[in-house]
Amino acid sequence: MIVQYLNSPRIKTLVSNLEAYFDLSVPIESFYKLVFNVDTAQGFGLDIWGAIVGVDRDLQVAGDVDNFGFYDGTNDYKPFGSAPFYQAPLATTTYTLADDAYRILILAKALSNVSATTPKAINQLLQNLFPDRGRCYVNDLGNMQMRYTFEFYLEPYEEAIVKTSGVLPKTSGVSVSVLQVEVPYVFGFSEMGTHDSAPFGQGTFYTE
Repeated sequence: MIVQYLNSPRIKTLVSNLEAYFDLSVPIESFYKLVFNVDTAQGFGLDIWGAIVGVDRDLQVAGDVDNFGFYDGTNDYKPFGSAPFYQAPLATTTYTLADDAYRILILAKALSNVSATTPKAINQLLQNLFPDRGRCYVNDLGNMQMRYTFEFYLEPYEEAIVKTSGVLPKTSGVSVSVLQVEVPYVFGFSEMGTHDSAPFGQGTFYTE
């Protein structure tokens, strides 16, 4: 029961010395704005929020290196005369997110921590992470496979958010792939919709 702490010497000491523990020359409004309120927090305030929800400001972005290989359904390899043989794992670069981008990532991770791994929940996370960028959504491919589809191209750090930050949840045992296709600059027919494809001479063929 809480009443048992009514005359606790330690609690009474903490309360009586409360003024000495805080620098009252700093307005409490500043603390609330710069640290406590995630919508306005800056710098170390956002770092604290990141530690709470479990997402880092620094992302490891894979180096942009192409290697020789054969077509396997992806676009990870290049043909003869276009790229060297594979020699070692790709080098990575540490990318530090600015406050505004980190705030979006923190809020998305907070939502991820309490969301179900349903397409509706993941789609909401994607829209929160990439506002005003275009359509992005998750596809259930069946056979324990899912895919994040972006109808725009991701920056390297954004791709790192999707692939390595751990923000986007997935069901255990399900493989995940990422598809980027810039609509409407892909050749297609009217069945795709008026604004989803480009006609002859104006769009390129889609290659996954």
